[in-house]
Amino acid sequence: MAKEYLEKLSSQINELKIESEIDFSIEMKHFISGAALYINGTICALWFPGGLAFKLSDTEVAKLLRSGIAKPQKYFLQDHIKKGYALFEEPDITKSEQWKKYFILAAQQYR
Repeated sequence: MAKEYLEKLSSQINELKIESEIDFSIEMKHFISGAALYINGTICALWFPGGLAFKLSDTEVAKLLRSGIAKPQKYFLQDHIKKGYALFEEPDITKSEQWKKYFILAAQQYR
């Protein structure tokens, strides 16, 4: 299952040309049952069965949660909420520019 999410994440990163937008080292790896995007060795985005999650500033996460666009991120139902992450359940891949914005915001935290 992780391979499926690694392929989705790789495809999205390539399609959005994220590497040309930022000046950081990008790496993608399997993560639990999904995939993680690392910037300079730190996870900044996850794609797994629960959805697409981005590590963002507390202000941005709070804004997304208040608006109902995103939900708090958990790996499992009984797991605790992962602070600093905004989860987009069932992300619509066709909204490329929306995802590009969040990938870049997440990456810029690790300059």
